[in-house]
Amino acid sequence: MSRSESTSFLRTLRTVAWSFLGIRRRSGLEEDFQQLNPLHVILVAVIAVLCFIVGLGFFVRWVVGT
Repeated sequence: MSRSESTSFLRTLRTVAWSFLGIRRRSGLEEDFQQLNPLHVILVAVIAVLCFIVGLGFFVRWVVGT
């Protein structure tokens, strides 16, 4: 993976993480539309949602103690 691909991947992760929190500036959103591939953003978001659901499931099982 080249440096630009690595930077793009990290930028995609950062964009999805901020979106999960619901904190985005309008200027940041417009920048992302110009620089990021929408397919990559969707794939990272789906993977993040799945990780969140699985993590929440493990947390609930741990709290309940089964």
